[in-house]
Amino acid sequence: MHLLINFVRLLGDSSKYFRLEKRMPHSAMLAINGGEPVRTQMLSYGHQLIEEDDIAAVDTVLKSDYLTCGPATETFEDALRRVTGAPYVTAVSNGTAALHVACLAAGIEQGDEVIVSSITFAASANCVLYCGATPVFADIDPETWNISPSEAERLITPKTKAIVAVDFGGVLTDLRALRDICDRNDLILIEDAAHSIGGSLDGVPVGSIADITCFSFHPVKTITCGEGGAVATHDATLAKRIELFAKHGITRDPSLLRDADVGGWHYEQLELGYNYRMTDIQAALGTSQLSKLERFAARRREIVAAYNEAFSHMPYVRFQKDSQPDASVRHLYCLWFDTEELGVSRRFIYDALRAEGIGVNVHYLPVYRLPYYEDHGYPKGLCPNAERYYEGAITLPLHCCMSDSDVSDVIDAVRKVVEACGGDK
Repeated sequence: MHLLINFVRLLGDSSKYFRLEKRMPHSAMLAINGGEPVRTQMLSYGHQLIEEDDIAAVDTVLKSDYLTCGPATETFEDALRRVTGAPYVTAVSNGTAALHVACLAAGIEQGDEVIVSSITFAASANCVLYCGATPVFADIDPETWNISPSEAERLITPKTKAIVAVDFGGVLTDLRALRDICDRNDLILIEDAAHSIGGSLDGVPVGSIADITCFSFHPVKTITCGEGGAVATHDATLAKRIELFAKHGITRDPSLLRDADVGGWHYEQLELGYNYRMTDIQAALGTSQLSKLERFAARRREIVAAYNEAFSHMPYVRFQKDSQPDASVRHLYCLWFDTEELGVSRRFIYDALRAEGIGVNVHYLPVYRLPYYEDHGYPKGLCPNAERYYEGAITLPLHCCMSDSDVSDVIDAVRKVVEACGGDK
């Protein structure tokens, strides 16, 4: 009866393992098939690290006079200026708000086209739609999994206004090539650095490379505000527009007012903006977290190095190419499984790893494959490299709450699944 149940469980793509099970020792039997899991407590793919000083920082604000529009937000923005090297930083409510105000400040509007990476969270493209413009999806480089500069350049038309380049997983996109393309074609380069705060290129920090850089401080990111985001730039004109759009389009800045002599209470709405302000509660947590960025970055690099060493010797898996691992701060660690060689589907590998106690995830379905985009005319097959990547991609746990033992568990679970699927042949 036990074998019959196992056979039913493993019909389809997973049936290959059923054949292998009979020649494998019981200790190596996959948990999805009744074997002992690598770990009994699920290890999440991402998790915030909140310490006592973080709690104290928030508590101080809660007991203060300002819960929003107060000094804590200005303190956080100052801290971000030091980290990014950007003289102008505006904190906002989340990463999506950061992308939206970046596009608004860049003057993106109806009739424009914006080139966007195909492997990213939907917000990287939705921000273009919010402005009435059209996202144009560029294929990825098959090794870095970031936007391919040559593909981006191929898609430029007279309608192209900007490129939104995503540092996928924290591996910096080819900013040198994209900077050159944008300069030659009079385009604005917007860096979606939701995954890459603390990273640098040739000693220049993320936040000082693109025309506009957007950050996210969601709980699974390297530092968190609970929810939060920020927009950084070196351009004073863009900076004023960013701040304006993030705060209802309303200002008290005397240099922008049409009538500056009315009185100290006077403000004017100059644009149709949004309420994207960050609260002082979020900002206090962010400032506390930002003070630990170097420590958090170092731990993430240790975990990535351990993974790379283990998986470089494992057949039928590939990890993201990073030409500067010592300067990157990784948010995600994704593995690509050669499902054709392993003879199983990505779904089977995903389910098998979760059964082993490893809380894997998948990042990302190509944005144009989401139903909303399909309903608006974006066809399947638009970006072949992105689609091939997606079919074999699985995100492994990577966060600062992980112990060395947790890291070993992840490696052991991946090795166990790969070998069970024929990766030891």
